[in-house]
Amino acid sequence: MAKQELFERSPIRAFDAAANGGLKAGELGLITAKKGLGKTPVLVQFGMDTLLNGKQLVHVSFDQHSNESVKYSYDNIYNEIAKKKTIPNAAEVKEQISRNRTILNFNQDNFNLEKVVNTLNALKAGGIAVAGVVIDDVDLSKCKEADIQAVSSYAKATKTKIWISSTNAEDTLEAQAPKALLSYFYGIVHLESKGKETAMQILKMGKATNIESTLKVDTKTWLITAK
Repeated sequence: MAKQELFERSPIRAFDAAANGGLKAGELGLITAKKGLGKTPVLVQFGMDTLLNGKQLVHVSFDQHSNESVKYSYDNIYNEIAKKKTIPNAAEVKEQISRNRTILNFNQDNFNLEKVVNTLNALKAGGIAVAGVVIDDVDLSKCKEADIQAVSSYAKATKTKIWISSTNAEDTLEAQAPKALLSYFYGIVHLESKGKETAMQILKMGKATNIESTLKVDTKTWLITAK
């Protein structure tokens, strides 16, 4: 029950409400921002949402952060979400959902996205029923179309929801990824500094583009909030 309450209070509920329902199983999404604006915490919130829904998550990191660093990010996000409601067994729930999380670290220079898909297929063959995947700090300029196509095809074939993050300071839809890759992303979100706030711009969700919303990222908690 506590896990369900936390899922219902997840910041992703606000995102889904603003983004016409958000990303669905089998779809691929992209989060972009310049460094330091909260791409990884936002990505972790999408990952945490899968865990709070009682499903298996794989977190792939290309930023060379250690597994302990990634775990620390999840702990922080979980603690901030849990603060919204008094949960008597919050520590127990955190330990429980952590068992459904697999963290993988790679270097994109020698391990491309097609190889990541091969690894995901190996995990599935080993009995891990992956429902969500987040891939942090992908350099899209190094990606071939076959890389993104492989991830997109995997998402569709396995009904897996996948979010990718990438560093990009540009704020227009067309500039978020090389032209050949854009069509593979069902949803595209960009974080932009607006004075003392970080706005969350929904540049694309399905056929809708430049969706108006009041979403922002709280610079103290890193949680997605509605203004």
